[in-house]
Parts: sequence; C-alpha cells; structure tokens
Amino acid sequence: MPLIGAHVSTAGGLDLSLDRALEISADCTQIFLSPPQQWRTVDYDDEVVNKYLTKLEKINIGPNFVHGIYLINLASENPENLQKAIDWLIWSQKTCRKLHLTGTNFHLGSHKGNGFTSVQKLVEDNLAKILTNSPDDVDLILENSAGNAIGGKIIELGALIKNLKDRRLKVCIDTQHAFASGYDLRDKEGIKRLVDEIAQEIGIKNVVMIHTNDSKMELGSGRDRHENIGEGLIGKNGFELLLNHPQLKHLPFVLEVPGFSQTGPDQQNIDLLRSLVH
Repeated sequence: MPLIGAHVSTAGGLDLSLDRALEISADCTQIFLSPPQQWRTVDYDDEVVNKYLTKLEKINIGPNFVHGIYLINLASENPENLQKAIDWLIWSQKTCRKLHLTGTNFHLGSHKGNGFTSVQKLVEDNLAKILTNSPDDVDLILENSAGNAIGGKIIELGALIKNLKDRRLKVCIDTQHAFASGYDLRDKEGIKRLVDEIAQEIGIKNVVMIHTNDSKMELGSGRDRHENIGEGLIGKNGFELLLNHPQLKHLPFVLEVPGFSQTGPDQQNIDLLRSLVH
C-alpha cells in the first residue's frame, strides 16, 4: 500500500511537525528547515535535534523530507545569489543527516526563456559542487517544474541524472507541475506516457517521492497552482490510477494542497487518497 504523507508545519518546534503528522494520520512528512522566502539557515542545537529524534523513534512515520527554499536558482546570473543557493543546499543536506531525514527536495530554478541547454552545464557544475560537499547518505532531490523552468520536461531531469552519475541525485515528481507541463494525468494513456518517460530518462529507482497535488490550472498551463484532491482538473480518477500504478505504488505520496479548510494538507485529503487505493 502506498505511503500517504503531507507537508507539515514546524511552527513552535521541529518535533511538532511529527505531532501534526500524527494528527492528520500521515505516514510520512515534508518540512521546511528555514523560512522558504529568505536566505537564512537555522542553527539546530543538540537539544532540538535530540528532541526531534527521540520523538521520531517512538512513532512510525517516515520517510521524512525537506523542501528547499523558493529562492534557489542554480542557473542564476547573480554570483552572490548563486553562492547563497549552493551554501543553503549544502547546509540543508548536512542538517538532514543530523535529523535522519531522507534528503532535500528543491526546484532547480529558471533559464529565463533561453531553454534548458543554455544553462545545463552551469546547473550540472553547481549540482556537482553541492554533492561534493554533502553527506554520502543524504539524497539531493530534483523536482519537476510547472512549465518553462528548468526540469519542466522529464528528459531534462534525466539528462542531469545521467551526466552526474551520483547515486544521491534523485527525483520528485509533482503531479500538478507535470499536468501544467503538458502531461495529461487524467487517464491511463497519459499516465503511461509519463511513467514510460520516467523509466526511460530517469529510471524508476531514482524517483523517491510523488508530490500529490490536484491542479487549479488547465493542462499545459505552465502555472504552479495546487488544488485539493478531486477538486481540481486532474480529478480523483487520475489519482486512483497513479496510486495503484505497479511502478509507482511503492513510493511515498506527499500532499502539498491548500486543505479543505485552507489550513494546508489535512486528514480529509489523506483519507481521500487512501480510499482510492485498491
């Protein structure tokens, strides 16, 4: 049976993210380690780390992931911002190791309309710098983008995986981003196209998480706008097919939806996904 999880808040303390996950019956979590709109790191001291790890040992929740800040662009033309992005990701990877988290999932950034090949070498060089300075047992997870940013096409993520040849480099597939990028997830044929492309370009074994979000925006819109499961344009049928797909059902499905009460991922969305599993 697929693991169903959610992005949860760390407000009031890192360990409280685990309490919030229990409250909504999540199997696994994703968190922010620092404010997502700021170039900032947080010094998690031993007391905070131990409190989190002690609670984690007592409950059956995992795998647990970090979502990167939104300022990262590994193709940035601004040297200062580029170095900040590299430094933040290295810090996140090291913090993941301290907290026994699987890895850091992040958006690669923008090629500013110049196309993936125009920035590919720069992105690969920067990923290599991050990996060189990161722990050996923490994944660096590339997320597909919604449209014309880097990683909007599965083949782009595949090129990075193939060229860097690092076992820590993994992929997260976001269903809303895929839909916005033209992958029709509403029926078997569209999902087969996506899964076949993943298998050929990335390798199923290199996918570690599915961000499970319905879409406010139409197919191919290029816009990143998440909706609750069944309330968007992908619809329940698409998620039923994804959750039960033989090549995907072993993965964690992690919600990043607004919630039916507009308070973020909730038990109603989790229960809805579980009801779709055969």
